[in-house]
Amino acid sequence: MTAAALKPPRARTGVAAHSNGGRGLWLLGLLALLFLLCMLSVTVGTRDVAWVDITAALTGRSDTIGQAAVALRIPRTALAVLAGGALGLAGAIMQGVTRNPLADPGILGVNMGASLAVVVGVAWFGMDSADGYIWTAILGAGCAAVFVYTVGSLGRGGATPLKLALAGAATSVAFSSMVIAVVLPRGDIAGGIRSWQIGGVGGATFDRLLPVLPFLAVGFAISLLSARKLNSLALGDELAAGLGERVALARAIASLGAILLCGATTAGCGPIGFLGLVVPHLCRLLIGVDHRWLLPFSTVAGACLLTLADITGRIVARPAEIDVGIITALIGAPFFIWIVRRQRVRDL
Repeated sequence: MTAAALKPPRARTGVAAHSNGGRGLWLLGLLALLFLLCMLSVTVGTRDVAWVDITAALTGRSDTIGQAAVALRIPRTALAVLAGGALGLAGAIMQGVTRNPLADPGILGVNMGASLAVVVGVAWFGMDSADGYIWTAILGAGCAAVFVYTVGSLGRGGATPLKLALAGAATSVAFSSMVIAVVLPRGDIAGGIRSWQIGGVGGATFDRLLPVLPFLAVGFAISLLSARKLNSLALGDELAAGLGERVALARAIASLGAILLCGATTAGCGPIGFLGLVVPHLCRLLIGVDHRWLLPFSTVAGACLLTLADITGRIVARPAEIDVGIITALIGAPFFIWIVRRQRVRDL
């Protein structure tokens, strides 16, 4: 009887270890896919390049047209990887914090809040420094997140998934209209702002990328370290508090990480929507709801998806290009409709 009672715990431990081993293999597979996509990203474009040009460009040479083309694609690829990873991770954080399957930096108005802040800074205050763009975008993203959560918390029941989704959608539309109102009288900046608002990684340089790295690094660290707290929040506020979790503080810290990621990414390549919605859902289907695995998976998968979107945008319209913001919208909009029909906006 005693031996029989001891068998189930050992069996469950073996299953958990096997599951974690499988997740580890999936993560290694995603990392290998990301490496392959990075290689494709530096080789595919309006001009085909040989491997000798790639190896020469990686050593810093740009003597030929092919080497110069690769030298331009390297920072573009780096920006796509960082931005995709940041948006995928931010989406997973927002869905965990709000327990809302429709949470996404674009749908909740966070990206558009960052965009509006940058546009106002450029149009009204003549902002032109990289640091100014980043700090302003982060401030705008933070204010938008607080505003949407406050509005979604009003009334009976508090911040339900449906109220947050509606508040975020309304806020995003309002901020988008404000951006148009600010830009319309300024013909001198209208073209650049419209191009930036689509969301893209073309024209990236290391000089443009380096100022964003510290903010992304802090955002990644805060977000990934919030995994255990998000697992507690998934149990519900009352149960999480009963287990000793400081619910408001845990939610605020995780949200800070997502805001840093969204603001820095928007400053670097404009508002890119739907990626933070699609990636966490796909990762949950693959590895489950444990945020200790979901967050790193969402980071790598987001980097893969945005890099793939950038490669696709270069191929389908040669010799022209389609920005990644358009590609992710074409992917994300049908996925959003599918989630609404499947989940019926219920809690995670």
